[in-house]
Amino acid sequence: MTRLGIAALAVLGAIAALAIAGPLLWTIPPEATDPAHGLAATSVAHPLGTDELGRDVLSRMLHGSRVTLLVGVAAMLAALLIGVLVGSVAGFRGDWVDAVLMRFTDAMLAVPAFFFILVVITVLGTGVATLVMVIGALSWMPVARVVYGETLRWKEAEFVVAAQSLGVGSSRLLVRHILPQAIPSLVVSATLGVAFAILTESALSYLGLGVQPPLPSWGNMLQRAQQYVFTAPALAIYPGLAITVVVLAFNFLGDGLRDALDPRQRR
Repeated sequence: MTRLGIAALAVLGAIAALAIAGPLLWTIPPEATDPAHGLAATSVAHPLGTDELGRDVLSRMLHGSRVTLLVGVAAMLAALLIGVLVGSVAGFRGDWVDAVLMRFTDAMLAVPAFFFILVVITVLGTGVATLVMVIGALSWMPVARVVYGETLRWKEAEFVVAAQSLGVGSSRLLVRHILPQAIPSLVVSATLGVAFAILTESALSYLGLGVQPPLPSWGNMLQRAQQYVFTAPALAIYPGLAITVVVLAFNFLGDGLRDALDPRQRR
């Protein structure tokens, strides 16, 4: 893996550690208000200051990281599950199954995903579980295309033909012999999928359709901070910088893994 990929992995590891251990060490409740000390500057009691309601920004950042990362990872797993199922079945079965599933995938790719997500969220309502299901259900198409291509590539390989001649069943052939060959490509798609899911959750929360207060997320912290961007810019800088760092780290990690797992890059 490249140095940039290793650095991205280290950054993500540090952020994950903060998300897990941070709220246990910094025990100020993220929803605890203190209007008398609203928009307070950095201090020992509040290292990142307070927001307009006197809530501790550090506590909200730490708890918000849990929500943002949970939505990103869970939505990515949902997208992987659907994409692997659609792509592998289409590639392995072929004929009309291939035509129906891949034309449906192409049709879904033609729909502007973010606006589709906006419509579905508006109809179904907000909440973390809804966000995960909607983002995952509307972002599986690139994964399906990757798995489809890998399945077509490997189903004619000699070891697969040999397994077929020995009487290995179709399901076992697909799960045990073909899909493992797609794991390197899936790992790269997963890292990029998490970045997309985090950006989507943040955008929806910024618009007021994602994670709802008092539960903090980096997206709804940005939404609240826009009213104070000139009087207290730090309220927008902290969550905005966190989103930027995490998304860039996932993208750089994906690039590093792609280079590391690509046999053409090996010497």
